[in-house]
Amino acid sequence: MAQKVYFSREITPRKVVELYRQLEVTLPQKTAVKLHSGEAGNQNFLKPDFWKPIIELLDGTVVECNTAYDGARNTTQKHKKLMKDHGWESYFAVDLLDAEGPDLELPIQNGKVLKRNLVGKNISNYESMLVLSHFKGHPMGGYGGAIKQLSIGCASSAGKCLIHSAGYTDDQNIVWKHTAEQDSFLEAMADAALTVAEHFKGKIAYINVMKNLSVDCDCCAVAEDPCMKDIGILASLDPVALDQACMDLIYAAKEDPGQAHFLERVESRHGIHTIEAAEEIGLGSRLYELVQ
Repeated sequence: MAQKVYFSREITPRKVVELYRQLEVTLPQKTAVKLHSGEAGNQNFLKPDFWKPIIELLDGTVVECNTAYDGARNTTQKHKKLMKDHGWESYFAVDLLDAEGPDLELPIQNGKVLKRNLVGKNISNYESMLVLSHFKGHPMGGYGGAIKQLSIGCASSAGKCLIHSAGYTDDQNIVWKHTAEQDSFLEAMADAALTVAEHFKGKIAYINVMKNLSVDCDCCAVAEDPCMKDIGILASLDPVALDQACMDLIYAAKEDPGQAHFLERVESRHGIHTIEAAEEIGLGSRLYELVQ
């Protein structure tokens, strides 16, 4: 059955709220709002004032997890400082889900690659989740959207290691010597995403914003400037349908001079396979109805 994906070409904080209301979903308190804090030096991430109205509407708590690579977010101390420096703490309650161990282990029964996912234990403190994703390219995954936010975004540092190594290790000290074959890495992302979606089943919603369309992720301290024109905001209760709709809008933007560069990043990393794998394991459907 085709899943509804709501779409607006107007990109404003007010329109984010309007599209959320179109979903006709009630997210019970306490609501975790998963977004990207933005690596230090990154110029493309969506700032706190853009997300302020939707987060205030839900009285949500901004949640993040530490990274598994060197930078401003790979330890709790550094990540908390960055959250303050980027202004998140000025507006919202902030929670680093894996600030203190042990992690919460979510078993994976029928995954393609992983047997378990590791997320910050604080995720258990929330009854619902709103996933706010800045849709853009990604150096390793090809693109980053709702599925990436669910998987790598919600994984603890150790969980990120499991995903990047396709289950080989959860150790930050050795993970980058054992990175997985590309399709296995993408399938591991899908596996991990499913566990978080199931954890909040019926109490989770997704919004993707197609703005600042760089080939690089918000996790890059040195990122390329956007190569494509802004496209719009999309919202859905199905993360697979949502990411598929975003990719279809990229392919439809034939007049955009930056399209070829963006698609080279996606296709060279086989990024669409994340969406394929997610559908195959039951995370959602690639069939959708775009409601403007």
